[in-house]
Amino acid sequence: MRPQRVAFLTLVLAAALAGAAKQREIKPGFNLFSRDQDVQLGKETSREVESQVTVVQNQPQLSSYVADLGAKLAKVSQASDYPYTFKVVAEKGINAFALPGGPIYVHAETIAQSDNEAQLAGVMAHEISHVALRHSTHQVTKAYGVQIGLALAGSVIGSGSLLGQLTQLGLGFGANSLMLKYSRDAERDADILGARTMAAAGFEPVEMARFFEKLEGQGGRGPGLQFLSDHPNPGNRVKYVQEEVKLMPRRSYTTGSQNFAQYRGTAAKIPAAARKPAAPAEAGNAQAKEFRGQGFRLTHPAHWQAYGSESGMSATIAPPEGLVKTSAGVNVNIGLMAGYFSLDTKDLTKATDELVQDLQAKNPGLRVLRGQRQSISVDGSRGESLVLVGQSEMDTLVAVSRPEGLFYIIYIAPEKDYNTLQPVFRQIQSSVRFG
Repeated sequence: MRPQRVAFLTLVLAAALAGAAKQREIKPGFNLFSRDQDVQLGKETSREVESQVTVVQNQPQLSSYVADLGAKLAKVSQASDYPYTFKVVAEKGINAFALPGGPIYVHAETIAQSDNEAQLAGVMAHEISHVALRHSTHQVTKAYGVQIGLALAGSVIGSGSLLGQLTQLGLGFGANSLMLKYSRDAERDADILGARTMAAAGFEPVEMARFFEKLEGQGGRGPGLQFLSDHPNPGNRVKYVQEEVKLMPRRSYTTGSQNFAQYRGTAAKIPAAARKPAAPAEAGNAQAKEFRGQGFRLTHPAHWQAYGSESGMSATIAPPEGLVKTSAGVNVNIGLMAGYFSLDTKDLTKATDELVQDLQAKNPGLRVLRGQRQSISVDGSRGESLVLVGQSEMDTLVAVSRPEGLFYIIYIAPEKDYNTLQPVFRQIQSSVRFG
């Protein structure tokens, strides 16, 4: 009876260990967009993105190779039915990004810096996982909530109006948009699901961890800086990918084709092209409105309202939901204030400090966030920007030296929404023109 008892205990122990080491289920989060709206938004946004980045057109073999590799991975992904596309772009640095519904772009330098095909497959599987988990539209849903629901209710699938509806909310949809800025939790889930996708396609999943380890080993320098900037490290990235690999079925994996060296060499010879700036919205654009003050003009989201002074020297511009009525009047919770501050000094730094002191006198508790002050240029004029923090709010002050005086814009946002609103504020600032 002893051998049977030992065998029984072995089976019980194996079952217990299997239960304890079960893979975590990873599912998309709350989302007001439908799957079809993800696909439509991705198609419309890809046109905007490709007006800013340079898609590699003169290397058909490399483009075909990346498309085939992507299709192989997408076929075994958690959401294989999206209309995925894969394109190589001549961008600086190691990076890749995905749009909702399937469009995926890979920097040529990512291919050139991968030690083997499995490492490139790891980056692409990570981006496929962002699509499968619908992280882009989940981010937008979290940031804009009810406003998104109203915009989606007014759109019709296939009408080409979805992007326009969302842009009116002040959302940017270029290559640096909110849709491409993920949380650390989203990055972790994309890592884990990406490793599973690699394994299902036959690639050695630990190579994903090795690629991340290579980037992290650069210490925030070199070509990998952009990837780590756009894909924030959730912490112990290499460790948890390796732990996930331990939960996978034992099988023989490959690091990829021997022909990869040929494609890597081709990618290394592709010169990086400068990113094309997004064209500033014109006054007649239905997605934006223009405000003209004395000596300056700027464009803002179409549903924001401008409240200018009688002299035209200053203005408050905000969405209706960004204004809060109080017993003392109306406060701006989201929006901007722009105008001129009269000073005797021509020294930009001194003038900016005096403006800050004036703001602090009117808003007790407002303080300058240290380490955030920097020199900038606005429409060719020298300026400074700094961050101001108040009670539950976080503002960016931009001050520019002009003949009329010190021109300023104060971008106002609740602290919790500060990062989310940055693409909107950057788009407004790029539209500022003097004269």
